[in-house]
Amino acid sequence: MDREQGLSELNRTRIIAILRGVRETDIERLAEALLAGGITVLEITLNTPGAPGMIRRLQSLYGEQLYIGAGTVLDMDDLQVALDAGASFIVTPNTDEDVIRRCREKNVPIYPGAMTPSEVVRAWKAGATAVKLFPSASLGLGYIKELQGPLRHIPMVAVGGVNTDNIADFIRAGCQAVGIGGYVINLKEIEAGNFEWVRERAAQLIARTQPFAP
Repeated sequence: MDREQGLSELNRTRIIAILRGVRETDIERLAEALLAGGITVLEITLNTPGAPGMIRRLQSLYGEQLYIGAGTVLDMDDLQVALDAGASFIVTPNTDEDVIRRCREKNVPIYPGAMTPSEVVRAWKAGATAVKLFPSASLGLGYIKELQGPLRHIPMVAVGGVNTDNIADFIRAGCQAVGIGGYVINLKEIEAGNFEWVRERAAQLIARTQPFAP
């Protein structure tokens, strides 16, 4: 999937589910629950034990239905691990221009993390598909709206503090999409085998994004 396709996928779904700390034994049922709830973009963070294997497994089982990427990619070594595992896209918490350029060279969509206007512009000029605003929970909607003034041409993804009550506000503020972790990937519910809870929460979030569907 190339850069334009990656941006199109974000625009279609509006939600990236961030899978951090999930057990390998739960990954298939979790993917099925998210898919049933309508969330089709999954980011498996590399600081999750067994992450490369989980990426490979999901690509093999659900590669035609889910858009599966790697998150918490901090440097070039992490990038190679993610690419070797078959990640369809890359997410970073930081602005590493070498990682961004390598993804651009390989035509792999990348959503690098940035906080300041300078970082956002640096990431975009280096070849970001969209820029991840992190931590959005601390920055707040007001900050995002202010960024949209001079930087509206740069697609942005808000990560942190997004829930069913405010997801529409983030999109209205100008975000291309949002990344959501514990609010939908609740480890307590997952480890208890309550995948129906995950499906319902995913469906609730998707319902709030439907007015913005292309």
